[in-house]
Amino acid sequence: MKTKTPRIPGKIEAIIYCRVSSDRQKNEGHGLESQEQRCREYAKQHNYSVARVFQDSFTGGGDFMRRPAMASLMQFVDRNAHGQYVLIFDDMSRFARDVNEHFLLRQAFDQRGIELACPNFSFENTPEGELVETMMAAQHQYHRKNNKRQVVQKMKARLELGYWPFASKRGYTMEKTALHGKILTPYEPDASLLRDAFTKFASGEFRTKVEACRFLFAGGFWKNQTPERYIDKLTYMLEDPLYVGDISYPQWDVERRRGHHEGIVSLEVFEAVQKRLKQGNRGKRTRVDTSSDFPLRGLLVCRECGSHITAAFSKGTNCRVPYYLCQSKLCEVGRKSIRRDDVHAGFDKILKKQVVKAKTIDLLNVVFDRVWKEETKALVENEGNVETRIKKLEADLDTYAESAVVARSDRMRSVYEKKAEKCDIEIEELSTELIGKDDLSIPYRTALDKATGLLKSPYKIWHSVDVHEQQKLFHFIFLDKLAYSKKAGYRTDNLPSAVRLFEEFVSTNSHDVEMGGVEPPSELGCDCESTVHRPFFGLK
Repeated sequence: MKTKTPRIPGKIEAIIYCRVSSDRQKNEGHGLESQEQRCREYAKQHNYSVARVFQDSFTGGGDFMRRPAMASLMQFVDRNAHGQYVLIFDDMSRFARDVNEHFLLRQAFDQRGIELACPNFSFENTPEGELVETMMAAQHQYHRKNNKRQVVQKMKARLELGYWPFASKRGYTMEKTALHGKILTPYEPDASLLRDAFTKFASGEFRTKVEACRFLFAGGFWKNQTPERYIDKLTYMLEDPLYVGDISYPQWDVERRRGHHEGIVSLEVFEAVQKRLKQGNRGKRTRVDTSSDFPLRGLLVCRECGSHITAAFSKGTNCRVPYYLCQSKLCEVGRKSIRRDDVHAGFDKILKKQVVKAKTIDLLNVVFDRVWKEETKALVENEGNVETRIKKLEADLDTYAESAVVARSDRMRSVYEKKAEKCDIEIEELSTELIGKDDLSIPYRTALDKATGLLKSPYKIWHSVDVHEQQKLFHFIFLDKLAYSKKAGYRTDNLPSAVRLFEEFVSTNSHDVEMGGVEPPSELGCDCESTVHRPFFGLK
């Protein structure tokens, strides 16, 4: 234990400590000013000169050194170890509102030779004085905990009534109205940016969460970090029913219900987003406006400015003329037509070069066999887990139903009925996840032939499938959209090709592959599932 610091006799000076429990009380009230005035009056009555005043607006209990002003106060005392001080605070509740923390703090000052003084309480180093002090500290702790309980009860009641009682979330601001009191209100331009992000992610225009983060970052929704740093926050927003106008708070057993605030996104868009999130963003969504006339629409970006390249028909003398164009008005070639035949011819040349060597096909057979077995095994195991869960829920449902029948009070009957209803809803949801036998009957050889045929001749496969398969095929061959220049055509150096990446993997790791098997993908250093895209071959 730290020993008490010796003090040199001299004039006693006062240190005043004031504390309120929130920034709002600090900014809107006069609590700190009134506390300081009472403490100064007390110091004057006892002939103490005031050395320093420390003011805290820290909220929350726990370690007293987490209070910024209290930590500064301790540092001040330690730097002036030979001074004579008395610490004055307005009320015992301002010193600490926790019994344990009260005496730890008291001990810290006692070790430093600091006396405590309070206009509302006389400290006495007697058993009776310690008893009274303990009772006072316990009373303040009770008031703190009881106040917290009442606040939680009131906030939970607001949640159950369909109101959000906490601080506003991004895209909203909290406004006070005569009808609802404080209620969430969409805040512009953040609300519109977030609505667009939801909509474009739901439709598949944003293929990844990173693209949505970059969109929000570019619009000023986020500013302090790089877009990639906000993926977790975006995921939380995408899953939050508050943005569709609903209220939910599972931590306090408040189930999802309709809120009184205005939703930023529609229910249809929100449900589409949830469907994409459950699928884990596997596969690439094709554009709604994709047509066989322009299979590369949405797959190309302008090499000059990085904007997306779109496509359309223009009216010629006797016919309609198809063309691609950069849609950016700020680009030097923006809105200038590019002949469709030139774009397609250049793309065909790239496809003809995307042919792999024979040994790559051999490895594909081995890897595909492993991935296929792992995926079908996982599907079967998942089906078994779901069936087991359904059986347990059905047993619980019967138990709750029987308990509701024999319940002695309406309150208990209502509790059992709610539990039974919750089980029934979960059973229905799990039943939709069960995998039918048809899902496991995809011909293995057909899928493998499709994969090897693609690697042997991407050009041939591209021209033998419809536009929707072409969109999937594009993302199988290339890791990202292709850059195209009206002046120079495609950029062929450093193409983002998944086929080339796969072939490079073969040349680097071919010594690890045996015809009888292959090491697990993670040990080989290659994510085979991302290379052999599941949706393209029928595995959902």
